[in-house]
Amino acid sequence: MITIFGLKNCDTCKKAVKALQANTVAHEFVDIRTEADLADRVPVWLEAVGSKALINTRSTTWRGLDEAQRGRAETDPAALLVENPTLIKRPVIEAGSAVTVGWSDVIEQGLTSR
Repeated sequence: MITIFGLKNCDTCKKAVKALQANTVAHEFVDIRTEADLADRVPVWLEAVGSKALINTRSTTWRGLDEAQRGRAETDPAALLVENPTLIKRPVIEAGSAVTVGWSDVIEQGLTSR
């Protein structure tokens, strides 16, 4: 089963869920603000994709951080993301042991063709 971690109001997350539903792909949506165990999941995601892929440095949340907080992206990215879930690029998709970040035509083709 595919698990999509994101925000309910995120357009990209909605697009991913809609594509999976349209192709009758079994999936679960987990809201990263209210439902996800980020303390458990974030280290797994960082190991799989790295902080550059996982931290959204173009977000409003990122722009609101001071330099010391931004520096934690290098020194302690897991804690930074757990404290600020909206810094996580979305959606994070777990399909078995594979982890991907974002939704693109390539990912859509791979997941919906299962």
